[in-house]
This record gives sequence, C-alpha cells and structure tokens, in this order.
Amino acid sequence: MEVFVNAAVSADGKLSTRRREQVRISGPDDFARVDRLRADADAVLVGVGTVLADDPRLTVDDPSLRAARTDRGDPATPARVVVDSTGRTPADARILDDAATTYVVVASAAPDSRRRALDRAGAEVVVAGDDDRVALDDAFSALSARGIDRLMVEGGGEIIFSCFAAGLVDELSVYVGSLVLGGRDAPTLVDGDGFVESVPDLRLEEVRRVDDGVLLEYGVDGWVETDR
Repeated sequence: MEVFVNAAVSADGKLSTRRREQVRISGPDDFARVDRLRADADAVLVGVGTVLADDPRLTVDDPSLRAARTDRGDPATPARVVVDSTGRTPADARILDDAATTYVVVASAAPDSRRRALDRAGAEVVVAGDDDRVALDDAFSALSARGIDRLMVEGGGEIIFSCFAAGLVDELSVYVGSLVLGGRDAPTLVDGDGFVESVPDLRLEEVRRVDDGVLLEYGVDGWVETDR
C-alpha cells in the first residue's frame, strides 16, 4: 500500500487554533489540488478527533473528477477511513453518509454497543489490534486486503504522528499558508509523543507557490538519528 499525507498548516506549523476550530488556511487552487489528490486515492483517512471537530465528508467535489473515477470503474468518490479506537464516531456524522464506503477502525477493546451502533449507521467496522488502541500496521493490512492500494491521510496531528511512528508514510505534502495562529496548545502537523533519538528522514522533492502560500512535497527515506 502507498500512503501519502496531505495537510495545510499556518506559517508557524499549526493545523488550527488552540480552540481546535477549523481555519481556512489555503485558497481555491489548493482546494482543487486536494480534490485531485482525493480523486486519485482509493481511500481517505482521518482520526476520530478530526471527525469530532470538523464533521467532514471527505468526498470528491469536482463532477469531472467523479466522472473520471466512474469511467475507470471506481466509485465516484474514494472510501473514507476513520481511526477510532473506542468507537466515538457519532452515528449522525457526515462521514457515515451513503456517498462512499466508510471504514471505522476500532481496537479490540471497543465496546460492542459502539460497534453495533456504527454498523447500524452504515459503517464497515474493522477491528485492528489486541488491546485498547488501534494497531495501524494491522489496520492498513486489513484495508489493503479490501482493495485499498493508495491511501491518503488528511489528519489530524495525532494520526499523522502515529502513521510516521509506525513507519507507514511514503510521501508528505504540506501547504504552508500566509497566516500565524500561535498557541502552545494548538494542534500541529505532527503531534503525539514526538520523536527524540531518531526522526523521519524527508527528501524535499518540490517547492511551488500555490494561492498565497507554498506547497512543499517530500518523499520519506526512513529514519535518521537526531545527532547526525
């Protein structure tokens, strides 16, 4: 499976405000770019925190892109994936509409009542891991077995950290907008516990201006020790 991360951050690296309120960081050209990325993916993945904060649909907006997908025999919009260890995704979340298949990945300790509620709401529940936290390598293997070969990860910072920590990321695209959000508690591109002794080693492949910001595109070359 090919895994690529795409996100938009402020000039100081924040995904949103300290209140975790959605902020418009990029503009129409970048929105169109993200729509094309979604159209080229088999599935789009977010963490449950993004679902609770933003209630996204994660669908392809451009009718021509949807038509191109159906012309090649794919669904009009890619599958959606929510990593949700305890099954907190609301039954009325927009990501559970009938626009596309939605996988909700839970840990084995997720309550049966929540699994049943998600199933009734239209989700395909995937269990990955043997405890109270989703094991991403198991989750991605399960998704690959369901025909997902190209997976787009859209955030938030916790799930992006987990994907990097598990060594699952192949590419990273970051749009840096021309605004400063500040706040020590505001979410960043990669949150989680952070890396100390070694860090993901990125290879800068392209830099270009998009709207009033900059798009940075990286390949991921494994890990490097921080004292290099």
